Amino acid sequence: MPAAGNAGGRPEYSLRLSGDCQAGADGEDLLQTALERVYQHWGRIDGDPEGYLRRTLYHLAADGWRRKGMLRARFGLLRPSAGNPDETAAVDQRDELVRLLRALPARQRTAVILRYWEELSEAETARLMGCSVGNVKSAASRGLRRLRELSGEEAGRTSGTPAARKTRRQS
Repeated sequence: MPAAGNAGGRPEYSLRLSGDCQAGADGEDLLQTALERVYQHWGRIDGDPEGYLRRTLYHLAADGWRRKGMLRARFGLLRPSAGNPDETAAVDQRDELVRLLRALPARQRTAVILRYWEELSEAETARLMGCSVGNVKSAASRGLRRLRELSGEEAGRTSGTPAARKTRRQS
């Protein structure tokens, strides 16, 4: 068995099969496992055992490649992929919106949620709220304006409001 012990005088064969030519630990483990299997079946081997050892090395290496590939695939499911953006920003934005909606009076909150969150028409919203379409328009408009004020957007939009234009004309 000395010829089989070094895979035909070429121990680097197991290193190349393992894909770990630098460290060599995986290749040595692969060779050791192959030698154990060859030794277990030594009585059934006819002729030179080198071919049997090489075939065993290859099969063990292929099993390792499949195992590593399956692990990578499983770990790939755990990592966020580059194609899917991080969803935490959307969750944070939704949480802030819900907190802002709670700060609105009940009628405005209902009008805004039914019109813009539930995407109902003005007529459907009016029917559900038990009021006229004009009241829905008014409550939704006031609710949106209040949401902008609460969220701080109003500071960035003042340049286009009638009050801001009047202030600019006076200066």
